[in-house]
Amino acid sequence: MITKQLGTGTGFGAHSTAGDVLAGIDLTGTTALVTGGYSGLGLEATRALARAGAHVVVPARRPTTAERALRDIPGTEVHALDLADLESVRVFCDGFLETGRPLGILINGAGVMACPETRVGPEWEAHFAVNHLGHFALAQRLRPALVAGGARVVSVASSGHFLSDIRWDDLHFRTGYDRWLAYAQSKTANALFALHLDRLGTDVGVHAFAVHPGSILTPLQRHIPREEWLTQGWVTPDGEPADGFKTPEQGAATAVWAATSPLLDDHGGAYCQDCDIAEPAATDDMLIGGVKPWATDPDAAFRLWELSSRLTGLNAFR
Repeated sequence: MITKQLGTGTGFGAHSTAGDVLAGIDLTGTTALVTGGYSGLGLEATRALARAGAHVVVPARRPTTAERALRDIPGTEVHALDLADLESVRVFCDGFLETGRPLGILINGAGVMACPETRVGPEWEAHFAVNHLGHFALAQRLRPALVAGGARVVSVASSGHFLSDIRWDDLHFRTGYDRWLAYAQSKTANALFALHLDRLGTDVGVHAFAVHPGSILTPLQRHIPREEWLTQGWVTPDGEPADGFKTPEQGAATAVWAATSPLLDDHGGAYCQDCDIAEPAATDDMLIGGVKPWATDPDAAFRLWELSSRLTGLNAFR
């Protein structure tokens, strides 16, 4: 059964922070893994989870940078991982599984946004490869630890999915590259991944959710010139975030809420925003958000899963 996209009235909202949603929640004894957990929203998620008692594993493409960012956060550890390299994913996962630790929370938060045309692995388009396929492979290889932990997997999507369904006939932009459509497709993929993972994982205690964190200015926008921030309406003329933008602490809240809230126990596969289940999008205004039908389509989710399995050679959830 597919979760209906209908808010539940959680008492939290757009202004809630990661600390707010974890108030009173004790994660002592829980191991969490946060990709991108040393920068932007990921760093705030790591900080909040560790403060609540979790031990947080942070895989990083730049381990030295990650260690510096996390040096004042007790209960964290850093390991090398490049999501663009499936061999790197294998090595990291093998190392984690060797520890025998159950994994209670997996937040797939790392990613790229509107980057120049880049090819990785077997000439895969970078947004699709890093934001989706790398995380797909990570979850597949970590399956034994996820099952043992009765885990929640949170896929950080975006209202950017408004701009594109999956481009089934040209996933890798062989016929012309558009950085925003490439980003958008990967965010739709994030939502569909969570939808089908929850369907497959329910019987073994693994639940998955996709989240839109809101509009936040973080290092994710590093490929976008500052003058474009102004023309996009992200900042005011004096460089301050525009109305409706969140702080990083607020932006991390929905992912942390989805990873821990008992209110979601019976709503697996849901797409969430502002610390609640998102409503179907009533407009094309990404600042308002909601979720488009192509990001909650179970048939598309199955098709993407099968395609991703063929591309990566992995399908541990059956």
